[in-house]
Amino acid sequence: MARLRAGDRRLARWAIAWGPPWVRRTAPAVEEAAEHTKLWWAAAGVMAAVGGWRGRMAAAAGVTSMAVAQVLSNAVAKKLYGRRRPPQEWVPAEELQDRPDSSSFPSGHTAAAFAFAGAIAPVWPAAGAACGFSALTVAAERVHSGAHYPSDVAAGGAIGLAAAALVRAALRLLWRRVL
Repeated sequence: MARLRAGDRRLARWAIAWGPPWVRRTAPAVEEAAEHTKLWWAAAGVMAAVGGWRGRMAAAAGVTSMAVAQVLSNAVAKKLYGRRRPPQEWVPAEELQDRPDSSSFPSGHTAAAFAFAGAIAPVWPAAGAACGFSALTVAAERVHSGAHYPSDVAAGGAIGLAAAALVRAALRLLWRRVL
């Protein structure tokens, strides 16, 4: 376990320090879009508006899964496992101003992103692929900005995908009872 933790710290330190200047310039925009799940709400609105029945179903599944993931990650897992964020010395000074105070484990941003993308992919694969790419970008930004360790992001992704599967299974059960 100690080796796993040490590897997690080394990978985080490398990811925070890595990157050409354009990565540092675009990362704040990615973080801002993901803050308060704005990106996913906007995507749901667009899908519902232009996607017909499939778009509305995908948007509803995505928003529901995102809500479940947020509860599981932020209200349950973060309370059970308090983990400090990567040390401030690793993070460039300009990125420390918006640093959250909550537990680092798991990444709630990543949980929401993966839940949303994972829920819409079976309903609308093309939109799921676009949102999946965006979810990966959000996950990478959370490590690169020094807000999370890679294991925080991996756990957030797992919670998000589990939330999407849970919502999908619940909807199937509900649909069977209605018919």
